[in-house]
Amino acid sequence: MGDAPDAGMDAVQRRLMFEDECILVDENDRVVGHDTKYNCHLWEKVESGNMLHRAFSVFLFNSKYELLLQQRSATKVTFPLVWTNTCCSHPLFRDSELIEENVLGVRNAAQRKLLDELGIPAEDVPVDQFFPLGRILYKAPSDGKWGEHELDYLLFIVRDVNVNPNPDEAADVKYVNRDQLRELLRKADAGEEGLKLSPWFRLVVDNFLFKWWDHVEKGTLNEAADMKTIHKLT
Repeated sequence: MGDAPDAGMDAVQRRLMFEDECILVDENDRVVGHDTKYNCHLWEKVESGNMLHRAFSVFLFNSKYELLLQQRSATKVTFPLVWTNTCCSHPLFRDSELIEENVLGVRNAAQRKLLDELGIPAEDVPVDQFFPLGRILYKAPSDGKWGEHELDYLLFIVRDVNVNPNPDEAADVKYVNRDQLRELLRKADAGEEGLKLSPWFRLVVDNFLFKWWDHVEKGTLNEAADMKTIHKLT
């Protein structure tokens, strides 16, 4: 007999992969269906079929305008132990996370996952405090078997929060200022300390992050928002 499709998978990640239903969309972000998180991240399915799905990436800054980063846990199926922005996940195919008005469905999902992954209470991150700044579309392999093909909503929020990371989701967390992030980028580019960054985080860093950071500090995030454009990045 061959290996079961989830052989070797951590129990928590297995449950999420088979129970969570991602929102399938076309390249214009119109909902076309849903499928399991497992199928949406199998690279052979990504390459052969329409597994483009909605995702979000949260960038949470404290009142000192430092960005909270997380290192994904070793048991994550895609991109284990890479450093990335505060929280990266998917709105699910459920009524509360399909609401498109004011990006409320994605905001609801972000609040849910900040609690799941980092133990940040919902009251610390009210849904109306997330600033949706843009959308990117990207595709990236992880390890040959797994990968991503996502239409990713970029959400910024400035709040001082209580953080209690879930070890099933995050191996480590830390706040960085701009210079510290640039040093992380340098180390990742040089291959120092085995440090790796997630592909979506690197795309946001290279295309948007530092100019948007200026708006974080000035309190002018509304001026940076462009939710009409879907940026196709590689």
